[in-house]
Amino acid sequence: MPILLPLVGDEPPERADAARNREALLAAADELIAECGVASLTMDALATRAGVGKGTVFRRFDSREGLMAALLNRSETQFQAAILSGPPPLGPGAAPMERLLAFGHTRIVLNRIHGALIMAAGRAGERSYASVSFTAMHMRYLLGELGVRGDIPFLATALLAPLEAPILEQQVEIDEMDLARFVEAWDDLVRRVVGG
Repeated sequence: MPILLPLVGDEPPERADAARNREALLAAADELIAECGVASLTMDALATRAGVGKGTVFRRFDSREGLMAALLNRSETQFQAAILSGPPPLGPGAAPMERLLAFGHTRIVLNRIHGALIMAAGRAGERSYASVSFTAMHMRYLLGELGVRGDIPFLATALLAPLEAPILEQQVEIDEMDLARFVEAWDDLVRRVVGG
């Protein structure tokens, strides 16, 4: 079997032990965020929680912004995997309307966390084109499955817009809209688009 060399600019493949160490650090970071919030996650706190030196954390992620971007990337990857092959109703096997509502509810919860991560990650936290495309494609797919008529790409964008972190933050934090009310309002929007 020929040995393939990486393309220029490609990242070299990660060793299995390095991947395990990276996952352990990210899991420790998730624990700290759950306990104290994103603002309290420091490289020192992560090193202490993971039982490694601070230098190890910096070598792995370069900076706090790099750590936040890695957490975002991991969360997006897990979210996409749950949609493609996870259990229903988010994953395959549920009715399209159940999947659509589960998608929105999960996205709302994730983006409450992601909003803080994106702010902490700076430019490194900008969502990739591939991530945005995946989300839009899935929404279009579900609307098609539901037999929605009209401009599906535009309707998908209209349903996704309220779920984005800046808009969600505006509604919940600045306008002091209860999160349960936000979820109900999004569900109502979905039913109007699907029923209309």
